[in-house]
Amino acid sequence: MQGLNLQSVTRWLDDNISTLHGPYQFELIAGGRSNLTFRGVDASGTPFVLRRPPTGHVLESAHDMAREHRLISAVGQSTVPVPRTYGLCLDTSVNDAPFYVMECVIGEVLDDPSKVELMSHEARVAASEHLFDVLADLHSLDVDQIGLGDLSKREGYIERQLKRWTKQWQASKTEELPVIDAVVARLQERVPVQRGVSIVHGDYRFGNCLTDIDAGRIKAVLDWELCTLGDPMADLGYLGVAWGGKGERGVAARDPSGEPGFPPFEAMVDRYATRTGRDISDLGYYVAFQCWRLAVISQGVRARFMHGAMGDQDIDLENARLAVVELAERAADALS
Repeated sequence: MQGLNLQSVTRWLDDNISTLHGPYQFELIAGGRSNLTFRGVDASGTPFVLRRPPTGHVLESAHDMAREHRLISAVGQSTVPVPRTYGLCLDTSVNDAPFYVMECVIGEVLDDPSKVELMSHEARVAASEHLFDVLADLHSLDVDQIGLGDLSKREGYIERQLKRWTKQWQASKTEELPVIDAVVARLQERVPVQRGVSIVHGDYRFGNCLTDIDAGRIKAVLDWELCTLGDPMADLGYLGVAWGGKGERGVAARDPSGEPGFPPFEAMVDRYATRTGRDISDLGYYVAFQCWRLAVISQGVRARFMHGAMGDQDIDLENARLAVVELAERAADALS
């Protein structure tokens, strides 16, 4: 199986994780340009998950297994639901790249409206409330107490992000879009004062969680690659981009929260504010920032396709262009 040296991984698992015993069977459950995720089963039928970087040339900083393992292990000390970590292998002679092993959590990834067809109205409300409660609890963690105080710089989160993604836009744009330039100018002029420091997940949404669709509970938060320290409002703004199915393309179109029975975003924001005691008066700014950031990311993907860097994979370039414009216009509206 590509990305998995079964013989040497078997030896490592037997030698380093006392609760697992070979022989093992594996199946790939997530691949492509993201980190590879394998579901494994040991000789007794115990399931587990193994994560490693994608094969081929990758940026180590973008697929840092030790960092991801550290994050999940640290957050796992709290009530925020994450898989339990079992072990980390940094010896690249075992599997050509670092990897880590964690608990296999059973749940549904709600990354498409079709995934919620079997959810009751009550479960849809409960899952939404728990999604925001978990985010509130994540943002309330003491980063020093759980050992993540040195994860990154703490202050100036939005300023750093604006600098990073403005540079990315200049490198990837294939045409002039005045709305992008107008939005970033207004974002730079109106940067809110950062109120506190928390863990910022960076990609927090239903599509990056495992959900019990019967009970309406978040079983585990996944995909911590973009996690850092900074302004917690950024995560709340990111949820606001997609919530309610706003937008015809991209992440907004796939988010299930636009289906009947899911609460309005405003009600969930009030719930978050009550749970955290946080001032959310600048939320429109953070929604705008995340719309603009996603527009830049979308343009980067589009540019790579246009330049032939994605091989024989196909994409509707005009639809991708419209997604960039749609997100930029939503950013402008949010700032208004």
